[in-house]
Amino acid sequence: MEADQATSPPSEAETLSPLEQDVLDEYARLVGNLNNMSTLLAHLSANPSAEILDALRGLERKTSLVFTLLKASVYSIVLNQQIQDEGGEE
Repeated sequence: MEADQATSPPSEAETLSPLEQDVLDEYARLVGNLNNMSTLLAHLSANPSAEILDALRGLERKTSLVFTLLKASVYSIVLNQQIQDEGGEE
């Protein structure tokens, strides 16, 4: 009985307006694009290219350098503050 309902043509109340059909078509296209992107990202994460790995290594070196310089700057500021505080106590 349900199979007959699934294959029967929609009644006038069930038909979609052209705008509704366009929106549904856009959603279908969006789902397809997201599925393609998901597949590509899964492939890239499973098999990273040498270029990406090299770029990430370079970024890691730069980040490490910036972190080291930041620590040195903070240490210098704290040390100068301690020297000024000790100088003011005398």
